[in-house]
Amino acid sequence: MKSCLIVDDSKTVRMVAKRILEELSFTTREACDGQEALQLCESEMPDAVLLDWNMPVKSGIDFLRELRAKEAVNQPVVIFCTTENGLSHIHEAIAAGADEYIMKPFDSGIVESKFSQVGLI
Repeated sequence: MKSCLIVDDSKTVRMVAKRILEELSFTTREACDGQEALQLCESEMPDAVLLDWNMPVKSGIDFLRELRAKEAVNQPVVIFCTTENGLSHIHEAIAAGADEYIMKPFDSGIVESKFSQVGLI
């Protein structure tokens, strides 16, 4: 079973994402900011990260840059899931190492489609 780390400061978004991902047969863990997410990745690297941009403590883009700078053998697929929908944000995320981008609000069809596009399902 594949694993996904859900990183979002909104408990509601984490709950919805968890339900969708568990229906897609993923095990999930949750983090409320980028710093907590880095700590969880250091203890056990997930197969995928569903990542918000705007969070306290450490933003999603800062988390992604630090994650990609690590020389981990098994880097996860990272999918941004955010309200930041400007082209400059999308380009910045891809340049930092994001594999895909989902706009909020999202539903199970969108998540399944994006996870399929990046080869997770």
